[in-house]
Amino acid sequence: MPIHAVRMTLYPGQEAEYQRRHDAIWPELVEALREAGIEEYRIFLDPQSRHLFAIMWLAEDHHVDDLPALPVMQRWWNAMADIMDTESDASPQSVVLEEVFTLRPKE
Repeated sequence: MPIHAVRMTLYPGQEAEYQRRHDAIWPELVEALREAGIEEYRIFLDPQSRHLFAIMWLAEDHHVDDLPALPVMQRWWNAMADIMDTESDASPQSVVLEEVFTLRPKE
């Protein structure tokens, strides 16, 4: 199962607002993420740096590269752009994280 991890950054003082917006994530966005092959998606916050660490577990036949073209994804990015670092298309500025250690359960 492929895993994709990225780091993003919130603006100062936006931690609670970020949480509030994700607590009310749009059902159509959740559906689009699942249809793209995201089986599990977790986001962690480092409150000192305001970095968000997003980890996605993907289906083998995922098509997450198609998400940016979806209107619901673009609307979500625009709705979040006022609270985090973004690119010119309103997508979050993100740094792809490299896997350096894995511990798997015993078989």
